[in-house]
Amino acid sequence: MQEHPNAALVREMGDAMNRGDMERLDALIADDIVWHEIGRSEPRRGKEALRESNMGADYEIKAETHDILANDEHTVALVNATATRGGRTFKYRTAEICHLREGKLVERWAFSDDTAAIVDFFA
Repeated sequence: MQEHPNAALVREMGDAMNRGDMERLDALIADDIVWHEIGRSEPRRGKEALRESNMGADYEIKAETHDILANDEHTVALVNATATRGGRTFKYRTAEICHLREGKLVERWAFSDDTAAIVDFFA
């Protein structure tokens, strides 16, 4: 069975993030993206805000997609992530919920198995 186009798009986004291919990632995200982050009360709004949040980041996250469920408007990706920062490594799992429109990500939410540990690691 062929993968749903939105599942393929989200998989491609994860691959681009892992490669550090910000140009490709930028092409897959809507200009008015709303990006909800674990441990942050307000989402980042717009590509520029998202770019600025990653400038000078002192960490790296590699994600392995476990599975993706998709329809014409949404995806849910189950992800195993490994973050490295300051010589430390942290492994965690997330459910990444995405709303897509016209082949682009327009809104994203992330939920984890241990929000407190994630907030602590990235503090």
